[in-house]
Amino acid sequence: MVFKVGLLGLGTVGTGTAKILLDAAQRHPLLQTLEIHKVGVRSLDKPRSVNLPEMCLTTDLEAIVTDPDIDIVVEVIGGLEPARSLILEAIEDGKHVVTANKAIISRYGNEIAEAAKKAGVYVLYEAAVGGGIPVIQPLQQALGVNRIDAVTGIINGTTNYILTRMQSEGGDFAPILADAQALGYAEADPTADVDGLDAADKIAILASIAFGGKIRREDVFTEGIRNVSASDVDYAKTLGFVIKLLAIAKQNPNADTIQLRVHPTLVPLKHPLASVNDVNNAVLVEGDPIGQVMLYGPGAGEGPTASAIVSDVMAIAATLHMESPAEEKLPNPLLSHAYSDYKTISPMEELESRFYLRLMVKDRPGVIGHLGEIFGRHHLSLESIVQIGLQDSLAELVIVTHEVREGEFQKAIAVLKDSADVDSIASVLRVLG
Repeated sequence: MVFKVGLLGLGTVGTGTAKILLDAAQRHPLLQTLEIHKVGVRSLDKPRSVNLPEMCLTTDLEAIVTDPDIDIVVEVIGGLEPARSLILEAIEDGKHVVTANKAIISRYGNEIAEAAKKAGVYVLYEAAVGGGIPVIQPLQQALGVNRIDAVTGIINGTTNYILTRMQSEGGDFAPILADAQALGYAEADPTADVDGLDAADKIAILASIAFGGKIRREDVFTEGIRNVSASDVDYAKTLGFVIKLLAIAKQNPNADTIQLRVHPTLVPLKHPLASVNDVNNAVLVEGDPIGQVMLYGPGAGEGPTASAIVSDVMAIAATLHMESPAEEKLPNPLLSHAYSDYKTISPMEELESRFYLRLMVKDRPGVIGHLGEIFGRHHLSLESIVQIGLQDSLAELVIVTHEVREGEFQKAIAVLKDSADVDSIASVLRVLG
């Protein structure tokens, strides 16, 4: 039995997918049952690094999703439209879908799930989170029996590369971002990466699976790394931390609510995520009875992402070789939550965290005592306060707090901004505690 694949897109990931499907020798025997039937491209004349018959290529993407000969549609064009419409049309036409599109799944996953359930088809998306790292299936299947307490991840390779270089070289954000763009590690428009939007898409997907419910993507608190400076990276290192862009989904104790957030974070050097560097990703799952499990590897790129895509295609092919309905054979991460309730996300002001604060204050007697009074009025306990240096009659202070409710901390920051003793607040970062 041969299953025909329609590939939407032949960019970096699409090319990697085609290469694996065209080179089935010495791979799993199921790959030999998969045949590329049609490939949707923007231009028929563009030079390509993969050899496909001209008759396979088309610029008519809709013709692929409605082609009666195609069994499985692989969407790797990215973006919201026309990807969403093409996926829904493929489902309506009775085709199984594999996608790497985290933006689609995080925003329209529920709509796609309902359509897939009605049509009785699979929609698999292992490649949407973590690139080549198996995350979706392990979280749903192997770890599914656990009561998940938290999922914490470094799930954007671009920001991790930038922060790693800032740490190793002592450079500032802007020039290293420009270098990352020149090397192809960052897009020409890096907004989705450096502002945390990409990581927010991914943690919304992981939270839905980990905690068994729908997630409103707009409920994910999102803060990027643009304001992280070389000074912050250096001071963090002195204090025994590294700065990482973390995506955090956490079950609140004794409450049916979860925390869901993305922000730059000071991570203790002994923490498992502290040593995840460059473009690598990692997801740390904490639960009962498993304890801690960390999944680590390349989070993007042609080969790793294509590996995850073809793995999903192969899983569908394996199921279709059997006689029973597909729903009974292969766990479908979207279908499992198609009609579950929305999870309640705690407002940020209710969460408790440690904080790192860097500020410039007037160099005169009584200033630190006055700051202590402000912190005390807002129930802030200080773990450490260090004067770094003096410049132009101003003292630079670095403060790390004990755990405090975010709302109280922000009130204290507002008072500090209006204080005559404070010249400026240079940086505020959360600390993983």
